[in-house]
Amino acid sequence: MINIPKQVSQALLMLEKEGYDAYIVGGCVRDNLIEKVPSDWDITTSAEPNQIMRVFDGYKTVETGIQHGTVTVIINHCHIEITTFRLEGKYTDNRRPDIVEFTKNIEDDLKRRDFTMNAIAYNEKGFVDLFGGREDIESKIIRAVGDPQERFREDALRILRAIRFSACLGFDIEENTRRAIFETKELLKNISAERIGAEFNKLLMGEYAEKVLNEYAEIIRVFIPEIGDSIGYAQNTKNHIYDVWHHITKAIGKSENNLTVRLSLFFHDLGKPKCMVMGTDGCAHFGGHPRLGAEIAETVLKRLRYDTRTIKEVERLVFYHDTIIQPDEKNAKFWLGKLGYHTLLNLIKVRKADNLAKSSAAQYRFDEVVRFEKIVNKVINDRSCYSLSQLKVSGSDLIKQGCSPGKELGEILEKLLNMVISGDCDNNKKALLDAYKNMKK
Repeated sequence: MINIPKQVSQALLMLEKEGYDAYIVGGCVRDNLIEKVPSDWDITTSAEPNQIMRVFDGYKTVETGIQHGTVTVIINHCHIEITTFRLEGKYTDNRRPDIVEFTKNIEDDLKRRDFTMNAIAYNEKGFVDLFGGREDIESKIIRAVGDPQERFREDALRILRAIRFSACLGFDIEENTRRAIFETKELLKNISAERIGAEFNKLLMGEYAEKVLNEYAEIIRVFIPEIGDSIGYAQNTKNHIYDVWHHITKAIGKSENNLTVRLSLFFHDLGKPKCMVMGTDGCAHFGGHPRLGAEIAETVLKRLRYDTRTIKEVERLVFYHDTIIQPDEKNAKFWLGKLGYHTLLNLIKVRKADNLAKSSAAQYRFDEVVRFEKIVNKVINDRSCYSLSQLKVSGSDLIKQGCSPGKELGEILEKLLNMVISGDCDNNKKALLDAYKNMKK
């Protein structure tokens, strides 16, 4: 059953009334068939761009990619991408076609698409499914349209899209398509960092990300070669039952569906192979790996053009992921003040998943994180003081008492905050000013 919004049905009808063939196509058909609500609606039509503009003359239109035949039409707040049936020339850069030609045949348009599940068109007359896409969806198979080598050489991002779809949908990749992925993987080096990063994010957020990261590590390694040392690297400690890479992927699989958390888990132990020292106890030790992991995260995320805020957040979470934090109120306030509630909450999520991906010997560490989380939430719910902004005395109050502006003022405020956090001083103005006066004696 295909459910089409009224606005999309209206667009199809308007094109058909003018004598053009028109179908919904691609992801919106696929998502309907797997009973998922589509996020985007695409129409393919025999009408050329100037004809599409004329049909929808009374509506707001955007020339999204008119040279490639795409016009976005907005009907009652619904954005619909309408693209002319087209043929594509050679892809000499493995990214985009050298030329695009319009055609009147839906068959020509469908055979240029990436995977069979995305090469299905539909209108009220029924399906146009030339490559067995519905059967592959039913069998949960990702299969390239035609020759997979040719599809990946046309646009190498399709290599990453294939494994991203596998991570999100739980579909297996058909054997010939899978083989071609590994044979053409180096072509990913021709793809822009922004396009790689966008697909990688979606992969990490997939329900089946753990499985796909394990199966296709060598594909990820093309654009993040820093993972290479971790693959198969034994940890040799009582707290671990997986090698470094499988521990990382297991932690991602155990984590919440939060991109910052999953990115942090992806990088959190990549520094281990270069930091390993074998102790006299016969166990491996990885001192300094969080710092190195944070450096690796910064390097990779900058290379993939992530925004500064994400880079800084991931870097901090990786840096502190293995820091020993006793589960008590004083530490809860200290870390809330140091990181802020949002970042500390993400750190707790990282630490939970990290410990769930270890051996049963590490259960006590998971339990400590859970206790710490409860204490943090109590501090927040009680509105306890943990930051300078909550302190009941201001810099101007201290200046009036003779404190010098600048470095001294900042140091005094920090001391007063630490006294409140440790319980040595109440958070009220009189008590704080009295504490300051005692400091001067």
